[in-house]
Amino acid sequence: MGDGRDGRGRAGCRPAAAASGGPAGDEAALERLYARHGPALLAYADGLLADRHRAEETVQDTLLAVWRGAGSFEYRSTVFGKVAWRVVEAVGRQLRLPELRLPQLDWPEPARAEDVRTVAAAARAEFGFDDGPVPHMVRLLEAHGVIVLSLPDASERVDAFSHWYGQRPFVFLNPAKNDKARSRMDAAHELGHLLLHHDAEPGSQLLEREATAFASEFLAPSTTLAGELPARLDFDRLHELKRRWGISLKALVYRGHDLGIYRDHTYRRGMSLLAQWGHPEPGDLGPREQPSLLGRAVDLLNQQHTTIEDLAAQAGLPATLARAVIDAATEHLPELRLTPTSS
Repeated sequence: MGDGRDGRGRAGCRPAAAASGGPAGDEAALERLYARHGPALLAYADGLLADRHRAEETVQDTLLAVWRGAGSFEYRSTVFGKVAWRVVEAVGRQLRLPELRLPQLDWPEPARAEDVRTVAAAARAEFGFDDGPVPHMVRLLEAHGVIVLSLPDASERVDAFSHWYGQRPFVFLNPAKNDKARSRMDAAHELGHLLLHHDAEPGSQLLEREATAFASEFLAPSTTLAGELPARLDFDRLHELKRRWGISLKALVYRGHDLGIYRDHTYRRGMSLLAQWGHPEPGDLGPREQPSLLGRAVDLLNQQHTTIEDLAAQAGLPATLARAVIDAATEHLPELRLTPTSS
């Protein structure tokens, strides 16, 4: 997770070591980073933005973020996020987007496992959930002011990430993994980062584990799940729980072990069976959860005779690029096609 809220001075495309704020004496590493990735990233940004000066600013910001985050950002993802930010700002000048309303939670440091469960329960209460399933994770984020986008051309190595642009957080999900349970877990994981890890540097394995633990507890509270999991490894029952909670069989077996319901040998046997069955695992839940906020906003603006071309002009972007951003934040439903046949 990154934070784009800080303002930094800029001097051309090449990052200025004096303004970087990085480790003392490590300017050479920043120069090597630019020499290796700067030209290709600049060419990509210049093609996206159609503005050399803005492309140079974007590349500098990106390389500084990568340097500080020890390579945890995907370069193209960061560029696309900055472009999306400009489109969202243009939309926000035409209509009122949902206000950012994320709960403020007490989070002790260092945190223990029970602290994660406590804060996840507090978050569920703040969002108005009882002990049952979260109906739609992506809709929850969007309804509370988070911009969610499907990341185009995402690497298979990227699950999801979140980043602050201005005063609003953006969550980017990987559409290549078209799995509903995975998309829900990824969205809940990023919510964990947004709620727990304010201004934290990205890439920490401890923070990743905390966000994963938060996501698991937020989607299926231990107090309820413990009473529903079968005492033995009963996959018929686990399939029922998968459909009920919208989480994977693997997550359910893991939670059963974590809650002390499954002993080590039972846990290993369950994971071994799931590995044999391969991916995607049995019991498809349907397509991934998708964002829809910006797509619906553009539909509303179209009714008011404001086109994507108008938004692109206000954002200073090519219309094709503005469409790519809107497409990344629009729900795409499967299309049923019937082919007429001769009698």
